[in-house]
Amino acid sequence: QVRLVESGGGLVQTGGSLRLSCAVSRRTFNGNAMGWFRRAPGKEREFVAAISWSGDSTFHADSVKGRFTISKDNAKSTVYLQMNNLKPEDTAVYSCAARDGESWRGLFEYWGQGTQVTVSS
Repeated sequence: QVRLVESGGGLVQTGGSLRLSCAVSRRTFNGNAMGWFRRAPGKEREFVAAISWSGDSTFHADSVKGRFTISKDNAKSTVYLQMNNLKPEDTAVYSCAARDGESWRGLFEYWGQGTQVTVSS
């Protein structure tokens, strides 16, 4: 069964850091590109970051570029989102997602439940 479980969310002050983790079931992680999305209250879901299966290709949205970094540890079947210099506008529910294949371009088929990140001003 496909399972993606996020952790690492919480409350942090402006300028602080958090690292989100997404533990992925073995069958999903092998040969899958991964991504992080977020949804703020009253807003549409935003594509935040993504990484190819090999790790050779990454994507970061302009809104987080230079502050957030996606990475993965294949041995641990885990993908991370390091978030630095957090701002109140980063407050959202963050979800990880997976898609079949090497590339992160395209629709994501598997989703976690999400973890709340709240940045206080």
